[in-house]
Amino acid sequence: MNGIELSKAYFEEFGRPMLENDFSELMPYLAVGLFGSGSECFGFDDEISTDHDFEPGFCIFLPDEETVDRRAAFLLERAYAKLPKEFMGYTRPMMSPVGGARKGVLRTAEFFEEKIGSPDGTLTAPQWLTVPEQALAECTNGVIFFDNYGEVTQIRDRLKAYPEDIRRKKLAGNLLLMAQSGQYNYKRCLDHGEEAAAQLAVFEFVNSAMNVIFLLNNSYKPYYKWSFRALRALPKLSLEAEIMEYLLTTGNDTETAEEKYYAIEGIAADVIDELAGQELTKAICGDLEKHAYSVNDGIDGAEIRNLHVLAAI
Repeated sequence: MNGIELSKAYFEEFGRPMLENDFSELMPYLAVGLFGSGSECFGFDDEISTDHDFEPGFCIFLPDEETVDRRAAFLLERAYAKLPKEFMGYTRPMMSPVGGARKGVLRTAEFFEEKIGSPDGTLTAPQWLTVPEQALAECTNGVIFFDNYGEVTQIRDRLKAYPEDIRRKKLAGNLLLMAQSGQYNYKRCLDHGEEAAAQLAVFEFVNSAMNVIFLLNNSYKPYYKWSFRALRALPKLSLEAEIMEYLLTTGNDTETAEEKYYAIEGIAADVIDELAGQELTKAICGDLEKHAYSVNDGIDGAEIRNLHVLAAI
């Protein structure tokens, strides 16, 4: 049983009865579910994940204090705290995890303000360009068990994907970095005898390529330690994960370096094919730098298009 399943079972056995019996007057204003920080919110948890910040529990989201006042919130917090501490072999810890409470009673506006700097999920273009991608992933992952008030669902819908101009800007920047690090600097570093620098170029290429693939899937890349797990689950270009692992985990002797260069070009070719398939580029070549500028040229809004090509990186 993973964390989301555990949370749902715990809620159905203890949470829902508590809310329906003791807080029926608040039910029209509540949303309940599990999303945010933690591998369990992405469905990536396993036995190792249970060693910290893993517990039976769920999130109860409240609207503003004019709708649900402080006293009602306090009573709800106290009732949640009194729910059974053990469930299906797991125990709720006495102390909050690092970074603050991840479950329990939360104000919707405060949750999203902390994550992305906006209480209602409305972001300006500069905010879209700079808000951490993993924060957007944490705002839109997990599961909502119910949302009677509708506020949480509306905010998550606003944040579910980048606006198209922002997506293109981020694509353009990452394509340019792929070109610089993989198609140009990797081999150049090796020619200079800088093997460590060459491997750093590989790391930069893989990171930028992963960013591109998530963007081509209209999906947010999560925190780095889950990025490969998430990449393998994407519908498009997920097979690149195996090649990227090879790039990261092999050395740079003469024979391997040549294989790695061809692997880099193979990833670049697959990315270019997908760009063309989505009609994101008009360039016809294997040079990712030219595709980066073509993608940037396709941005509708002049304000974003005319920003430096790396403005979204």
